[in-house]
Amino acid sequence: MSTDYQKAREDLGRRLRELRVESPHGRLTGTYLAEQLGWTQSKISKLENGRQTPTVEDLRAWADATGQHEVFQELHGRLKGFESHIRSWRRQLTAGHRPVQETWNTLVDDSSTLTVWENNAVNGMLQNADYARHVFESYAALQNSPRDAEDAVRTRMKRQEWLYRPGKRLHLLMWEGALRAQVCPPAVLAAQLDRLLGVVGMDTVHLGIVPYEAALTLPPANPFWIFDERLVIVEDWHAELWLDDRVTIALYSRVWENFNQSAVYGIDAQRVISRARQAVSI
Repeated sequence: MSTDYQKAREDLGRRLRELRVESPHGRLTGTYLAEQLGWTQSKISKLENGRQTPTVEDLRAWADATGQHEVFQELHGRLKGFESHIRSWRRQLTAGHRPVQETWNTLVDDSSTLTVWENNAVNGMLQNADYARHVFESYAALQNSPRDAEDAVRTRMKRQEWLYRPGKRLHLLMWEGALRAQVCPPAVLAAQLDRLLGVVGMDTVHLGIVPYEAALTLPPANPFWIFDERLVIVEDWHAELWLDDRVTIALYSRVWENFNQSAVYGIDAQRVISRARQAVSI
């Protein structure tokens, strides 16, 4: 969990405690409030100490039980403010890319199904080492972070072992532009596209390509990952957004399904990849 998110949750907890202690009905004990709400004492404690995220219904009930109905909108606003778990790249990359990749390896290891949309580069789960190295070096230069591309590459390659484990499924959609982005020398890009051609048909990989000429119902915006329908990670220039509320996860699932309607698979996907491969001048 990000430091930004946890701090916001602790701040909200302190505000809840303040409302309980300063209730117009007089100072309320945690035990009394729990009884009034039909909650356990442990829930009161967790909410006040920032160890549990309240629901909208929890906040409404708290405001009503403490006799301060008018503060609900304030509490709701605070909650909405940290529904996105913001992990800034500046903070994450203070020790380089390897620790970030290790965090991702843990997330992937704990997942059975990955549902991914990629619009700007070949997805990390299918990158070869040379391609990944150039990507890491570019981002390290952008963020002025420690240069640890070799360690980061080894960690990313280790993550790909997941693809060969029984019961794992990668549902990956890539925009054709991701195949053509020259984020590396032509020879490296050509080898990367050759690897993609060989991935089509793997039993753990469901690779779809959205061709340039496909009709789209949505613009091909930011890349994102859905982990077992429990977490969405959206990548942006300044940060990753870690989103775990059901409504948002459902939204990103719908976005993925929209792109899936425009995707081609199997031999047709290989044709699009081959078209991009032939365009590479070595």
